[in-house]
Amino acid sequence: MPESIDAPRLSLTSSEMRRLADHVVALVIERFDTKSDSPIGKRPTKAELEGLFAEPLPAKGDDPMRLIDQAVEQAFGNTIRVDHARYFAFVPAPNHFVGAMADALCAGFNAFAGTWMVGAGAAQVELTVMEWLRQIVGMPDGAGGLLVSGGSMANLTALVAAREAVLGEDFGHGAVYLSDQTHSSAIRALKVAGFAQRQIRVLPSDKSFRLPFSALQAAVSEDRAAGLCPFCAILNAGTTNTGAVDDFETIVPWARSEGLWIHADAAYGGLAAVSPNQKPKLAGLGEVDSMAIDPHKWLYAPIECGGVLMRDFSLLKRAFKILPDYLLDKERDAGEVDFCDHGIQLSRSFRAFKVWLMLKTFGVEAFAESVDHNVRLAEVAGERLVAKGFELAAPPSLGIVAFWHPEADSAAHRRAVDRLIEDGFAMASSTQLKGRTALRMCTLSPLATKEDVEQTVDKLAQFVLASRSH
Repeated sequence: MPESIDAPRLSLTSSEMRRLADHVVALVIERFDTKSDSPIGKRPTKAELEGLFAEPLPAKGDDPMRLIDQAVEQAFGNTIRVDHARYFAFVPAPNHFVGAMADALCAGFNAFAGTWMVGAGAAQVELTVMEWLRQIVGMPDGAGGLLVSGGSMANLTALVAAREAVLGEDFGHGAVYLSDQTHSSAIRALKVAGFAQRQIRVLPSDKSFRLPFSALQAAVSEDRAAGLCPFCAILNAGTTNTGAVDDFETIVPWARSEGLWIHADAAYGGLAAVSPNQKPKLAGLGEVDSMAIDPHKWLYAPIECGGVLMRDFSLLKRAFKILPDYLLDKERDAGEVDFCDHGIQLSRSFRAFKVWLMLKTFGVEAFAESVDHNVRLAEVAGERLVAKGFELAAPPSLGIVAFWHPEADSAAHRRAVDRLIEDGFAMASSTQLKGRTALRMCTLSPLATKEDVEQTVDKLAQFVLASRSH
């Protein structure tokens, strides 16, 4: 008689699963309920955290309820809340309970969104969501794309597709143009895609922190005369530093006449176009060849959720499709879309579900109102800053305002960032603009109020001026 095989000890009963799920959902609800009235979070040192999780690989199991409570206190409790109503640093990730529950459902169902063969429902929802996003940003009929982890992967995916479409395998002579305000992920993407530093032309931005059209024209002419092949211009739709939007209406037609691929890093500002009041600020954006967008910013989806849109969707497959023998079964000439053929990932989560569920639950009008609210809060911040003696580096743009105090040096501004975190009320961040240290606020949370913004400005004024004597 063959020896019996015991089942692995990796199962939970239905009641145990329900008890665990109830506990987790209760913790999440508590988290959402305290987005506005809790401290912003902590920035502990490495030394403070080293002993908490430095432990041997566990041979025996433990109670998951106790482990989750430990993680809530020691891991999640030692972070800064990027979804807090007064998290105004960098670019917030506001998050929404509906999106969080969508992610939980996708994880529980372990939905695979790589091939139509085993993930048809997920693929169809993603096609629908990408069509909605295309409409929001104004790209033409026939444009399409896919969801990725965020803006960094979106820029990489789009720029590799552009390289393949325009330059092919011999791309050592291609030149790419961008401003000094372009997000670092674009430069990283170009390097990962194989471009040398000499091929990446970073042009000084103008006084409005936009890509100067005349400087772009001159650089393209200069490179052509030197035997290079001007290949791509990267334009910004909402820079991280100041929210600046490049002049798409002027640059795109000229760039196309010069044979340049036009890529938009619209990861921050692109989906502000969901608001009819903000869309005119992004005029010409929909005419580009490729675009990076981030639903985990202005559609408030949980991290991770970025997107790539291409004027010619087929160029993604041309760049990325590889068909090994073990995937032949998925091939069927029936108009099916295998998203694994259009990007880097084969194993893909069902990211589209949270975007679909949130848009279906609330409708675009609710998102438009929230975007308008976010943009207005940055204007409120600008008004308060001027009243408190700060100077604005540029007018508030798409929910971002950058500023400095004329009576404080760079160190005082940076110390104010730390002081604000230690205070626990809010968080802002610093940057460099034309060689000068600036503070900046990004008012992306739909929960933030006028009072939140004004009190944060007041505290920054207090901390900047108090830091002058140190």
